[in-house]
Amino acid sequence: MDWLDTLEPHWAWFTIGLLLAVAEMLIPGVFLIWLAGAALITGALAFLLPIGLPLQIAIFGVLALVAVFAGRKYLRQHPVAEADPKMNRRGVRLAGETAVVVAAIEGGSGRVKHGDSEWLARGADTAVGTRVRITGSDGAVLLVESVD
Repeated sequence: MDWLDTLEPHWAWFTIGLLLAVAEMLIPGVFLIWLAGAALITGALAFLLPIGLPLQIAIFGVLALVAVFAGRKYLRQHPVAEADPKMNRRGVRLAGETAVVVAAIEGGSGRVKHGDSEWLARGADTAVGTRVRITGSDGAVLLVESVD
């Protein structure tokens, strides 16, 4: 184990930084990348300056805190836009479509059929067989109105 005695601390920081960056790619959450940056900067400082391990750890701690808070502020000011905000929200995707009432809407609730699916529906009282327009959803309940 003589090679451990010759191991330079900056290589450990570079390795930690790269492992954290890879972990961010595998488990995205926009958090580990800031710690990876702090580790890589600490590694660069340890490579360029003759500083001891306790100071390196302190530098990493300060850089990690600064990076995390700066990253939070940046992401708050520049939120990541969703590619498809309606993804996995099927009821919202159906807004504007038409459906047929299959169980009369009485007292504000009933059932409608859209395509091959039946949905709980909420809207004005409507008879069976009436075509309605889907205006939105409230969870798994479609909000409907009569088609003019």
